Amino acid sequence: MYCIDNKEYPCSTSFTMRYIGGKWKAVILMHLAEKKRYNELRKELPMITERTLSLQLKELESDGLITRTVHTSKPPLRVEYELTAFGRTLIPLLEAIAQWGKETAKRSKKISTLEGV
Repeated sequence: MYCIDNKEYPCSTSFTMRYIGGKWKAVILMHLAEKKRYNELRKELPMITERTLSLQLKELESDGLITRTVHTSKPPLRVEYELTAFGRTLIPLLEAIAQWGKETAKRSKKISTLEGV
């Protein structure tokens, strides 16, 4: 049993999913394998609403997976996000998940890929 923020997790898998679970966290983390400005992320992830991206970034920062750096003190702000050392430990796991998805897509007749994917 694992416990964080007064919430219990029955196994290490559920505890791990606390950090990367949901629809967008893993995707955002993969895109942050290299440091990016907020607007770069928005352009790379047009299917995520601005509100959702902002909330997910705040959660990832709160969990210690990414850092947010503001480079100017007056508008327009230049904000960059990058993985922390802790966040980088997830990249091999996320790459393995991505590879599994690619292999599954190749084998399944139910799955079609769109150009550019």
